[in-house]
Amino acid sequence: MTNQTDAFENALLSLNKIAAKKLISEIAQAEGAMQCVEKIVVPVMERIGSKWEEGNVALSQLYMSGRICEEIVDTILPSVDPARKREPNMAIVVFNDYHFLGKRIVYTMLRASGFELLDYAQSTDIEALAVRVKEDNVKLLLVSVLMLNSALRIKSLIERIKLTSPETKVVVGGAPFRFDQELWQEIGADAMGKNASEAVNIVTTFMEKIA
Repeated sequence: MTNQTDAFENALLSLNKIAAKKLISEIAQAEGAMQCVEKIVVPVMERIGSKWEEGNVALSQLYMSGRICEEIVDTILPSVDPARKREPNMAIVVFNDYHFLGKRIVYTMLRASGFELLDYAQSTDIEALAVRVKEDNVKLLLVSVLMLNSALRIKSLIERIKLTSPETKVVVGGAPFRFDQELWQEIGADAMGKNASEAVNIVTTFMEKIA
């Protein structure tokens, strides 16, 4: 599938939505929707994510590639499709911040990889968020922050969540954790993702363990 993955990557990076959709539609019909997502969409998004980390593609290309992939996956794997990976329950939130781009990219990448997750948008209320995690039976919570004070406050959030949802795993991401790569352990998180591609890999591993 090397030629197909290269063609799909080129279509995404040139923001050619029509060509990208046509290519994936043809592959999905021939190989199956989930096979197409796992063998074409996810690897290509990982490659684009790596190129962004290396400074070889723009953030806008990464973001728009993710949005296009999300649309494509929604078409070939609708939200009601049993092939979507929806269990155990997973959620994502921007905590104590108002910067949504990083969370949006991770959310898009996960959905483009066939995962379903709850979007908690933004929250500053530890108690309300912990209650929601409990009510929704969330087993994996992804928390995104931009500022250091928000990152430090996640420790209190984790402590509160563990009181009523002791089995819930918390994965963190954002600038403070890239600058201090031991910070996630200091606040009691279960893992840290440096970028969207790494977040997808972490989620895949955790979901296999707790499914």
